[in-house]
Formats: sequence, structure tokens, C-alpha cells
Amino acid sequence: MTAGLLLAAGAGRRYGRPKALVELAGEPLVRRGVRLLRDGGCTPVHVVLGAGADEVPDLPGAVPVRHDRWSEGLGSSLRRGLASLPADVPAAVVVLVDQPLLHPVAVHRVRAAYAGGALVAVATYAGRPGHPVLLGRDVWPLLDGYAIGDRGARDLLRDRPDLVVEVPCDDVGSPLDVDTPADLPRLVSDG
Repeated sequence: MTAGLLLAAGAGRRYGRPKALVELAGEPLVRRGVRLLRDGGCTPVHVVLGAGADEVPDLPGAVPVRHDRWSEGLGSSLRRGLASLPADVPAAVVVLVDQPLLHPVAVHRVRAAYAGGALVAVATYAGRPGHPVLLGRDVWPLLDGYAIGDRGARDLLRDRPDLVVEVPCDDVGSPLDVDTPADLPRLVSDG
């Protein structure tokens, strides 16, 4: 069993509203993220919500996790989400709500790397690390010193390459993200 963790708590300041509520092709990004993780074989799927949490639509197939301290940044949301997972979950695949063109095949690939013995598996695009990122439970305690402010696991991945298996995903999906309303047309044309 590999859990899915969707980080969707931010206010989307550059966008002008929480990105979880933004729609692409008529579907809220938060629902796209849940579908990505479920189609990628993750169970359970937890969604960390903060800004705009009361406006988020129902999320069939997911457990909403309210995070009142979302304004502390991405690191805080990551730690909150991992803490919300059941004790018998050995690993979690983490994705961000503002990357709607990620593909379930990438989720399957990082899960396969974990099944092959990886403690941390990160999708790469053109050789650069991106999402999804799989974190085995054994490394979660290390995040206390890394997942701070708007930093997630990136510095851990950089400092501990001995833990990381890179999983090429250039041929599936795209790591492009939505930061501003102007990014949506770009995603539609690239996706």
C-alpha cells in the first residue's frame, strides 16, 4: 500500500485565489490531483487543505486534511499531510495541486522504484527532479529539519543523494505548473 498526498493548502497569491479551486477543462485542480494519485494506484489519498478549504468541492475517493497553519508554507503542509496518514502506510507519493499535467504513469513509476527498494523516488524531467516524489516512512523524520517554510523535500533530496532513486518521466506528462492565470492557456496548449 502506497498512500497519495496532494498538497493543496496555499492561498495562490500570484494567482489571486487558492489554486485548488482553479479549473482546467472544467475540473478543479484539486480533483485532478486526487484522480492522478488514485489512477496511479495510491490508497489512501489524503489532501491537505488550508486557504479556501471551505470552498473546495467534495473529493470522492480522498480524505480531506484541514491544515489551519497552512500560511507557514509548503513544508508545514507536507509535515501535516504525512502525519495524517495511517500508521500502517509505509510510503507516500507527494504531488502539488498546481501541476495538473502530471501523469498517472509517473506515479506508477515512482511506486515501482519503491517496490524495488528505493527509500525516496523522484520523477525527473530532462534530468531535473520534479513530482511526483515518493517518500518512504523511514525518511519522514528527516523532513523535520528540511520541510520548513516554503521548502518541502527538495533540500533533503539534494543533501542525501544516497537515499534517492531518480525515475525518468520525460515521456509521460509534464511538470509545468500554474502560478498565474496566464499559465492556464500555456498548459492547455502544452497538455
